Amino acid sequence: MATYKKRGGKPTTKAEKIESIEENSTTAEVFNTLDESASKTEEWVVKNQNIIYGVVGAIAVIVLGYLGYTEFIIGPKTTEGMNEMFTAKQYFEEAETSSNKDSLYTLALNGAEGKFGFVDIADEYGSTPAGNLANYYAGMAYLKLRDYQKAIEYLSAFSSDDMMLKPIAKGGIGDAFMQLNQPEDALGYYEEAFKASKNDFTAPLYLFKAANVAYKLGDSKKALDYYKRIEEEYPDSNEATNVEVYIGRAEASVE
Repeated sequence: MATYKKRGGKPTTKAEKIESIEENSTTAEVFNTLDESASKTEEWVVKNQNIIYGVVGAIAVIVLGYLGYTEFIIGPKTTEGMNEMFTAKQYFEEAETSSNKDSLYTLALNGAEGKFGFVDIADEYGSTPAGNLANYYAGMAYLKLRDYQKAIEYLSAFSSDDMMLKPIAKGGIGDAFMQLNQPEDALGYYEEAFKASKNDFTAPLYLFKAANVAYKLGDSKKALDYYKRIEEEYPDSNEATNVEVYIGRAEASVE
């Protein structure tokens, strides 16, 4: 039958007494070590309490400062910027369907009747969502006005994860570079554009533009890959309508 030593009983044999003494001695040593460590820690804390309080205070100031900045500065400026943008957006939207496009895009950019345009909003409210969105609209307006350097400047300053605005902004930069006869740069931005979102509108559009530029640059293999992706992944898109013609042309050029 198996046996076991009961815990808590008094040692009876000599061996058990020796073991008990050793255990007590080891335990005492452990507690002494812990006491010494605790004392040293307490001494360090006392000695450096001013530094500790300073660090904690600095962190608190940073956190409270950020919260205050967000609550009392960014919040009101965002609202103010969005209100300022109302008139500029009206001009921009009217320009999209008007025969007097250039004048309306110019008003959208520069403002009128005491109201800011996108350029002023981007400058005045640059740290807010309103200022960020103004960069997008300003870039697209400059693109329509054929001021391609300005279009690149403002669209590059725009940042978003929106599934439509992000790829359109990247694609707009690509369009501007194409107009500046810089197809290599345009190709890079078209590729960023179709990678930014796989929605059924922008992805096939910029895949097609990227394929056309790649073909123009002599990279028929890349062009063929992009044309085939349109055919396979976006068969219902406008770009897929005659894509087999482009696929045939690219296949004939691949060595």
